[in-house]
Amino acid sequence: MTPFTSKRTDSVAAQGELKLIAGIKRWLGSSSPSSPFGIGDDCAVIPPTKNHQLVTTDPVIFGRHFDAQVPARAVGAKLLKRNLSDIAAMGGKPVAAVISLALAPETSITWLQEFYLGLAHCARRYRVKIVGGDITEGPTGFVGAFLTLHGESTGTRVVTRSGARVGDRIYVTGSLGGSLRRHHHDFTPRLAEGAWLARRREVCAMMDVSDGLAKDLDAITPRGLAPAISAAAIPISRDAQEIARETKTDALHHALCDGEDYELLIVIRAGANSNSFETAWQKRFPKLKLTHLGHFVSKNRVPKDCLHLANFHGYEHLS
Repeated sequence: MTPFTSKRTDSVAAQGELKLIAGIKRWLGSSSPSSPFGIGDDCAVIPPTKNHQLVTTDPVIFGRHFDAQVPARAVGAKLLKRNLSDIAAMGGKPVAAVISLALAPETSITWLQEFYLGLAHCARRYRVKIVGGDITEGPTGFVGAFLTLHGESTGTRVVTRSGARVGDRIYVTGSLGGSLRRHHHDFTPRLAEGAWLARRREVCAMMDVSDGLAKDLDAITPRGLAPAISAAAIPISRDAQEIARETKTDALHHALCDGEDYELLIVIRAGANSNSFETAWQKRFPKLKLTHLGHFVSKNRVPKDCLHLANFHGYEHLS
């Protein structure tokens, strides 16, 4: 669905800021609490907590993160879910969000309403309160939504990207690649899985796969180490395989480089009982595949039959 309209009467320009904000409050409904814990004051008030505070931010921009083929409700949901994926990667739970919009004057009111209805539905599903935001005019042809999500740890521990050592084992959830088919907006953030993993002592590092496994695996690899993984271990999605057949490209390349998989990349200690860990996972999450990719080795000891990830490039911003 295109975000724009050729009829001024159907555009945000015809509404004006105050009327538009009133409409947004209606569209958000119960997902946005009353002031001062929601929209209406200079700042929203977020109740204090004893746990670690988590903050992340991600946008969706027309032409970059979605196009006219993606339903407006799915765009609203994607905006929140891609932020939820960051919270999941640290074993946290979401609490509240603020959203800022930059809208071209010709932005369609109908599109914006559908966007907010999708955002509100997703917020209610994951128990997130939309507590404020801002609206500004953008240039012609531009629609951008920028969400900042506040969360908290589910216990005393927060799992970060750092912490891996030689011999530690590498896992990933789900399957990878081909996200442009649909997965980039139709996915489930791994909140329950991330919270469960944060309670496991053997888990020492974690992040979400958003820019492609080749790039994100590098981000979780300590200096002086390298991941020893084989091509056969990569869980390639059906979408990646179909795209590869249609375009006569390499399915492995799609799995490593496409990005927007929103799966979890997990590292567990070398001395941990991996069989026990995998069995516990299968019992807790029987419908979600967990794949052992390999382990970390010294840079000068990577086996010759392993993938050389330097030959692959994930999504590069500003390139």
